[in-house]
Amino acid sequence: MGRAFEYRRAAKERRWDKMSKVFPKLAKAITVAAKQGGSDPEMNAPLRAAILNAKSENMPKDNIEAAIKRAAGKDAADITEINYEGKGPHGVLILVECATDNTTRTVANVRSYFNKVGGQLLPSGSLEFMFDRKAVFEFAKPEGVALEELELALIDAGLQEMVENEGTVYVYGDYTDFGGLAHALEGQKIQVAKSSLQRIAQNPQEFGEADLAEIEKLLDRIEDDDDVQAVYTNIA
Repeated sequence: MGRAFEYRRAAKERRWDKMSKVFPKLAKAITVAAKQGGSDPEMNAPLRAAILNAKSENMPKDNIEAAIKRAAGKDAADITEINYEGKGPHGVLILVECATDNTTRTVANVRSYFNKVGGQLLPSGSLEFMFDRKAVFEFAKPEGVALEELELALIDAGLQEMVENEGTVYVYGDYTDFGGLAHALEGQKIQVAKSSLQRIAQNPQEFGEADLAEIEKLLDRIEDDDDVQAVYTNIA
């Protein structure tokens, strides 16, 4: 697939190295997931993914539990999930997932980010069909385990593809198979470092270094917004 280890992963993690920025986003993701699917992570795949990701960022257990409890409160009732789709510099396609208590503020902010670089927001549904929704798991290559055997063991759980790059293994499946793959990996004694429900471009495009630098500036602005939970592009 190749898409698993795109250059943006490292850049994004560098930008999110401040806990003051990471923890609120992680907490909001947990609250929204619990609000929509219930507080039991065994029965709620998005919540399970959000909790695992929070743990991977060393978010304290008390913070995680507080975020889950917040789902039953008034503040959580006011949070709305909404997606925005746009075209940025050099024709890059961008899908932005947000969780907000003020959609008027959020859409105005997101639109301004695109407008400042000559991009534009597109009508809802313009790009969503160009991205596949996937369950993605990331873990260190386990010692003493043949990846070919692990791949066979995960097929019945919904594995679509497994990619290994520089000692890190990426497992892909349909987003509906998140729970099954998570349990299968646990059954194989695999310690998952990160898991997520992602949108992966069906037709990723190559961009030159100069173009990527310009695109990255826009992505920085979008991801720094407190209401933005995730950003997906068609960058190869």
